[in-house]
Amino acid sequence: MKKILIIGDSISAWYKKLVGIAFEGEAEVYFPNENCRFASYVLRRLPDWKNETGCGDDVDAVHWNAGLWDDLILADGKHHVPLERYREDIERVCETVRILFPKAKMIFATSTPVVEDEYASRFPYYRRYIKDTEAYNAAAAEIVTRYGGSINDLYTLMKDVPASYHSDMTHFYTKSATEKITDQVIHCLESHCDIQGKPLDYDRLFTGETEIVGI
Repeated sequence: MKKILIIGDSISAWYKKLVGIAFEGEAEVYFPNENCRFASYVLRRLPDWKNETGCGDDVDAVHWNAGLWDDLILADGKHHVPLERYREDIERVCETVRILFPKAKMIFATSTPVVEDEYASRFPYYRRYIKDTEAYNAAAAEIVTRYGGSINDLYTLMKDVPASYHSDMTHFYTKSATEKITDQVIHCLESHCDIQGKPLDYDRLFTGETEIVGI
């Protein structure tokens, strides 16, 4: 049976569990029971997550993302993590994945778009901008590709979806968006791990557009 490790920020909160359901009997899907936050946090915690999940050395694929925490602009007007530091952190995560999971295929999921105007109206001290997400995504994609990894471009997938797909200015915790994102993650892992997931019944999993059950 294949082994898949999913590392991600809050965007992955629903799809990582649904991926486990889709691949039941085909792959063991592991993920930390926490928000994996920013790239330097992934770097620091990755060995701990390996131990805590018990996934072992023979993981077939590591699907991971980090970026929206990094490109957040704080009260001092500066990014939480400057772009050059983010690049360093992404590179070190790639190196660490290679050390901890030597046989794994590495897949980086790009950060999804935000509704930047809502930050200005709802948060006096925080900002996120599409241009920053695009810049951080591009930096990560270049580095991950250089390390032989692949890109799951969730940003482009969600860039032009209707506003109703957003559950708030950052997240996509709606039925329509969850189905779209989860299906792409599943298809991506199918192609990289040579496995076949079972179709998910999103009508059964959701009691409404934003109320998920069964996971």
